[in-house]
Amino acid sequence: MLTLEDFKPVTLADKDFFASHYAKYPQTHSDNTFTNMVCWNHYAHYRYAYVRGNVILSSSVDGITRFRAPIGPRDPELLKDLIRLSFEVSDSQPILLIDPATADWMRTVDPTLSIVPDRNEFEYIYLAKDLAELPGGNYVYIRRQLHCFLRDHDHTVEPLTAENSDEAKVFLERWCEWRKCEEDPVLGNEKYAMNFAIDHFKELGLSAVILRVDGKIGAMSMFEPLNANTALIHFEKGLTESGDGIYKAINEEVAKVLARDFEYINRESDLGIAGLREAKMRYHPHHMVEVYSIKKS
Repeated sequence: MLTLEDFKPVTLADKDFFASHYAKYPQTHSDNTFTNMVCWNHYAHYRYAYVRGNVILSSSVDGITRFRAPIGPRDPELLKDLIRLSFEVSDSQPILLIDPATADWMRTVDPTLSIVPDRNEFEYIYLAKDLAELPGGNYVYIRRQLHCFLRDHDHTVEPLTAENSDEAKVFLERWCEWRKCEEDPVLGNEKYAMNFAIDHFKELGLSAVILRVDGKIGAMSMFEPLNANTALIHFEKGLTESGDGIYKAINEEVAKVLARDFEYINRESDLGIAGLREAKMRYHPHHMVEVYSIKKS
């Protein structure tokens, strides 16, 4: 019988284990990635159990533990055991981020489950070539803003390295002062997560593009392969004092790098934030990574 004692913390030492397992069972949603878990562990306290060839993930935020569906060979009895445990220890949303195929399978195992879309966690997938080239009428406004930025600002592009990582962390401090991270727990935790990513970018297999404006870092984006045809943007930060089009510039620069090797770019979810949703839709996603949650009445 599955219990909480079967779960252990996700740590940097687990990288090879997750890389091997995800090679067999590729992921499409950023939350399940090893990088996401270790960078955000201080906030979400990720744990995992490995049972009969399946990885089961859990996270605990503000004292509430929630689970992910088993990742591995379909095992109806293991799923039923997880459902039992999740209903015992979690709240009204015990299992999260269920992909459509798994949601269909779960309904066949237990037709009584209430499995509903979680739009706030849908992730935006773009054609890398579109973000790199900004073609056609859909991107007229973005091209105009980008042109103004490139015309008005002296800028250079470089990768994140051991030599400039301390400067990247100073940039992050400046960004946090501007965004008043101390007043927003989410932004404060994101700062911690990004600092962790900078400190361990080689161990995690992360890459980053730094955009300098007038010699100072004005924007940075960190990314990695998600699966064979999709790259994942984990973090993207810019200082608007460096120019109104700074985010459009870093977006395009990263896309030009990634379009060489990947068909798609995952730019994560909008978390239900209206302004962020509008901004992501403005770039015309190719499709969404849809996810579902179990609702417990």
